[in-house]
Amino acid sequence: MRRRMVQGLLAALVLVLVANVLAGCAARAPSGASMPDTHVVQRNETLYRIAQRYGVEWRDLARRNAIGAPYVIHPGQRLRLRGAARSSSPSAPQASSPPSTRQPSSGASGRDSSAGGGASSGSASSSSTSSPPPSDPGGWQWPAAGEVLRGFSSSGTRRGLAIGGERGDHVRATRAGEVVYAGGGLVGYGRLIILKHDARFLSAYGHNDELLVSEGDQVQAGDTIARLGSSGAERPMLHFEIRVDGTPVDPARYLPDR
Repeated sequence: MRRRMVQGLLAALVLVLVANVLAGCAARAPSGASMPDTHVVQRNETLYRIAQRYGVEWRDLARRNAIGAPYVIHPGQRLRLRGAARSSSPSAPQASSPPSTRQPSSGASGRDSSAGGGASSGSASSSSTSSPPPSDPGGWQWPAAGEVLRGFSSSGTRRGLAIGGERGDHVRATRAGEVVYAGGGLVGYGRLIILKHDARFLSAYGHNDELLVSEGDQVQAGDTIARLGSSGAERPMLHFEIRVDGTPVDPARYLPDR
């Protein structure tokens, strides 16, 4: 009797394993001849998710379509799933806007000139006050608790805020979103995280000592995503940017008063 019970349990376990394997095969992304040549980006899709869907490496997909960091794509954009890589410059991506669609743009560009420590006051220095800010989705939070060492400037390399602090301080997501970049590939920003909040808004967090999230992770406003540090800077600080359609904007337009 005991032997029959054991055999029955083993048979049931085998059936469960087979069912799981079949389910995995059914959910597996198309490959080879069954995979289409191109994919048209839909709203709220990311390069990471599309690569997962088709069973390809997302970095290969980025190279094939000449998409540099932070690998942002836009609805209506047509991605090549096959073929050789196109030339790109992921270390210095720039925003552009051709007639048919907006190209991906980085969450950060240029070196943070405040890294040497000659920081100015926290007020915005030369940002435009005449043009109205883009539509504000609300729900923004400060990414770090330190004082603002340098405000935003629309010219030069000061494209965000320099926020002081102690090494190891919490760096928090300012809004809910998806991690579209986490690494040290952009010169001058040290260990950098870029979050995509929606089709228009990105936020960038540079000079971290430790990254606590990975590309593809979903985060909520206030989640700790990194530890403040001095990677790419000469003192512990956070370089923080908000970009709308790839264009840097003054974060003071969105962050709440302290």
